[in-house]
Amino acid sequence: MRFIDLFKLSTRMFKARTSRTLLTVLGMSIGIGAILFLVSLGYGLQKTLLERITTSDSLLTLDISEAKSGIVSLDNEMIKKIEAMPGVEDVSPAFQITTQGHLDDLSADLVTIGSKPSFLKLGGYKPSKGVLLSDDNQNGIVISSAVGQVFGKTVDEMLGKDMTFSFFVPRAAATVDDAGNTSDAQSQSDFEKVDSEIRYKIIGVIEGEDNVVYVNKASLNDLKIDKYGQVKVKTKSNGEMGIIRDAILEYGLLVSSLSDTVDQANQIFKVVQIILMLFGIIALVVSAIGMFNTMTITLLERTEEIGIMKSIGASDMGISVMFFMESAIMGFLGGCAGVAIGWLGGQGFNIIINMVAVRFGGQSVSLFYSPTWFILAILAFSGIVGFFTGLVPARRASKIDPLDALRYK
Repeated sequence: MRFIDLFKLSTRMFKARTSRTLLTVLGMSIGIGAILFLVSLGYGLQKTLLERITTSDSLLTLDISEAKSGIVSLDNEMIKKIEAMPGVEDVSPAFQITTQGHLDDLSADLVTIGSKPSFLKLGGYKPSKGVLLSDDNQNGIVISSAVGQVFGKTVDEMLGKDMTFSFFVPRAAATVDDAGNTSDAQSQSDFEKVDSEIRYKIIGVIEGEDNVVYVNKASLNDLKIDKYGQVKVKTKSNGEMGIIRDAILEYGLLVSSLSDTVDQANQIFKVVQIILMLFGIIALVVSAIGMFNTMTITLLERTEEIGIMKSIGASDMGISVMFFMESAIMGFLGGCAGVAIGWLGGQGFNIIINMVAVRFGGQSVSLFYSPTWFILAILAFSGIVGFFTGLVPARRASKIDPLDALRYK
């Protein structure tokens, strides 16, 4: 039999048994839609979380701090050694000092982090309002959202405001804690109060619960601070991160990276996606059983027809292919409809969640994400499931004796 004839016979069920065929396809589509909906939710949560905690630069960044022993200091000399290492693209040190901020007629105790402009970018920080620090504007500062609450102002009201600071700088004889920051146990005499005459302008805001202000350390050179609490080192490639990490560890410093956290998060999300997929597969198994039942009934209804086809020369292979094509077509169409159902269901659910989030003051997010390869894999998988669902009916149809089939009622 020609392929076109087999195809016409395989698709005839849409005319002969329209309702039953469409219900079978719908059952398959619900199973496929459940898989797409649940797994897309897992991918969407993973993508949303990683986009919020990291950037491409931060994945190539190492975070360096002093060990508890304090034998090795993160000073300018150590910074130069790190900068000279092969494979290092950028080194961004930062120090932390206690500060009193002045805005209009109000004052508040804050923490100032003096750093290079690249420090925030390498740390994966993204501004919720405005922009981050830059070399072009040394007097521009970035505040955490909590600073606005301290001064009783909204984030929008803080943006563009001028601030002045009084810095409490540790004296040369003062001790410094393990992180390179001043110790809370120090007395007031261990600090020198420096009133800065520079008027800083708030150019950006980042989300945070601590009262922190990020200042370009180039504007704080007069403080003569040669001790850093943290250093971020960006490597040129992912392959060089391990070599640089080992070299820095040999100096006696502590090294960590955001990529380690991201890898752990990815492992957790893989487990979540597998669990969600298993729930979807349960629905698909139920749908496949329904399709198998439909194909079995189709075989019983067409037994006499199969006997006639064999009597006029149809081969066992041709009969098998006809049933295989019929089940594979229903499976593939169920996959296409399932992709549409899963996508529309995800979009509708996402809209409802975002409406609720915005109503309670949150931000809208995209909770569903479906990679193209995953959609193509689902379509192929649905066709394969349909193919194997028709395996037993096809074998039974090919083994039917023509004489028995003609006498079948």
